[in-house]
Amino acid sequence: MEPSPALAARRTGRPLSFDRDAALVSAMHLFWRHGYEATSIAELTRAMGITPPSLYAAFGNKRRLFLEAVDLYLGGLEAVEQSIADAASAHDAARDLLVAAVIGDTGSDTPPGCLLASSLVTSSEEADAVRETLAEIRRGIEAALRARIEQDVGSGLLPVDTNAEALAGHVFAVVQGMSTLAKDGAGRSKLMGIVDTAMAGWPRAA
Repeated sequence: MEPSPALAARRTGRPLSFDRDAALVSAMHLFWRHGYEATSIAELTRAMGITPPSLYAAFGNKRRLFLEAVDLYLGGLEAVEQSIADAASAHDAARDLLVAAVIGDTGSDTPPGCLLASSLVTSSEEADAVRETLAEIRRGIEAALRARIEQDVGSGLLPVDTNAEALAGHVFAVVQGMSTLAKDGAGRSKLMGIVDTAMAGWPRAA
């Protein structure tokens, strides 16, 4: 049996001959524009300016490359969750998430919409694994926001009858909806108006 490209490359012991960080940014943009499954290895290596053996040696495989691209896009999942926990209030945490989504959806030098939403994939064994990983990431961020909401309920910043699960879910529904609108051509001003409208309905303690 022939060794995998990654194993073959590792056996050579040669250092990387390209800028790994720059290559990862190029891959992120390609996944962002076309989604996971529609992006081929040939397209990735062309955009990254590397050969397939170099891709396998540096990133392992397409799935691992994609997950690194997602982590780069988020700035690190743990950092996102920590920023929610450290926010002055759940209201601030929710608004920060929404504003960050608007900025990410409407960058001047990046594809419109959200990378996580743009990367939804069709059914195959590998695609199902990627889809579940993306779902876990979204659930993790939503759970962090829900916990922050529950903390505010406990401290009296939010009404005791606040439905933390529904409120956190509402924020993420707005995030996903804005991604779709951005891909349809909505600009930053329109999306910021949606953020203001969504936050205007945030519950307040009596």
